[in-house]
Order: sequence, then C-alpha cells, then structure tokens
Amino acid sequence: MPRKLPATPARLPDRLWSGTSGWAYPTWKPGFYPEGTSAKKFLNFYASQLTSVEVNYTFTKLPSAPQLEGWLAQTPADFRFSFKAPQRITHYSRLIDCETHVAEFLASIAPAINVRKIGLILFQLPPNFKADLPRLETFLSLPALRSKTCPPLAFEFRNTTWFTPEAMALLTKFDAALCIAETEDFVTPEIHTAATHTAFRLRHSGGYKPRQITALAQRLTALAADRDVYAYFKHEDESTGALNAVAFRKAAAKAAR
Repeated sequence: MPRKLPATPARLPDRLWSGTSGWAYPTWKPGFYPEGTSAKKFLNFYASQLTSVEVNYTFTKLPSAPQLEGWLAQTPADFRFSFKAPQRITHYSRLIDCETHVAEFLASIAPAINVRKIGLILFQLPPNFKADLPRLETFLSLPALRSKTCPPLAFEFRNTTWFTPEAMALLTKFDAALCIAETEDFVTPEIHTAATHTAFRLRHSGGYKPRQITALAQRLTALAADRDVYAYFKHEDESTGALNAVAFRKAAAKAAR
C-alpha cells in the first residue's frame, strides 16, 4: 500500500540537506511517487519532498546543457544537486593527468553552480585503489579544484589503506571531506576532515529502522550547527531509500526544535 507523504514536509535545519542517490526510478511508484506520475514529473515531485539529490548519472556521462537546465527548472531555489565525478577521472585516469576531464566536468555542471543549487562533488575511488598520497595531493592541487567557484569536494575511499592520519591530514589541508559511507560490510570511520562540509552515504540494503533514522537525525542535526551536511540514502528498485529520506527529514526537523 502506498504511503501518504506530507503535502508540506517539515523544514530541515539550514545547513542540512538530504535525499537519495538518484530519482529516476519508475519502481518507486506508488510507494514514493504517486500512481500516474510521469517520468518527466519525477524530479519535480522528488524536490517537493526532499532537499537534495546525489546525481550518479555524471559518473558515466556528462549532462547536456538543456538536460541540466531542465533539472534546475524542476527544483526550488533552496534545492541542492551533488554530482558524482566521472569514472574517467576516478577509475580510468585514477586521478592522473586528468586536468582536461576535470575542466570538462566542472563546465558541464556550471549552470547549477551559477544559480547556487550546488551541493558537493563526490570522488568515489574504486576498491582496488590503494592509498597514494603524492598522487592525491597533485590532484587536489589542480587549479580548477582550487578555484573559488569550485564546489566543495568529498572523497569516498573504499580501500582501508587510506584511513591513516597522513591521508586525513592531506584532506584537511585542502578542505576536502572524507565521505562517511556505510554498508553492511564496509564502514568509513567518521572523521571530519573539512572545516566547511561533510558528506554521508547511507547504503544499508533494506533501509534503516525508525530508531536508526532518529539517531542519525539527531547526530547530523548537531553536526550541521557549524558546517554543511549532505546525507544520501541508497537508491534501489524499491522506494525504501526515498521513504527513509523522508522520515529522516521529519526526524531532523524535530531534532532541531
């Protein structure tokens, strides 16, 4: 049975944004999207319930200008898009000699940056990418990533060799966040390397129970007192992640009172 979602969702704390990793899932009807909602209207409805989305589309393909303008038109002024960096940067080039790719990527999302609907950029490294601090420092030193117009950066490491004081210090040096990701078999240590922002990717299969949602909301609301916090629940065929995100929004609003 579809769940009744609030017509006017609770307001999140000012520096806390949450949502899921994607929105284009027909199988979310009728659990999240109302029956009869066309695919063209998915993002518009999504943005009426949640405040941000992590765009995984950019991992494999850059959005066209009309495509991105369409996304922006369907969302309110305070909505935020976070973008996953292309795999040609993280997986194929593995952060080496990719100045052109970085510039092309940033140019493709410039419309979101220009209207201040930008969240952060996620660089998700492959599991077989072991720690290489000189390589990471060279990458983070790229002029395009040091530009004042560059969005906040977050790195999701999926190899435990990165979780060292030296690697964390390097992220801190460049105000890049360690993305705190959790699945059943891999949990990133909660270390806040950036002074300005933090990213969470909440990937438990089957979703989160109400008590877990409440605890997350309390913790992330407190964290958002002095930084921007982005939290994204897992995208999957069922609407569990989207409903978890709606429940999180309600719990966070309550925690902020």
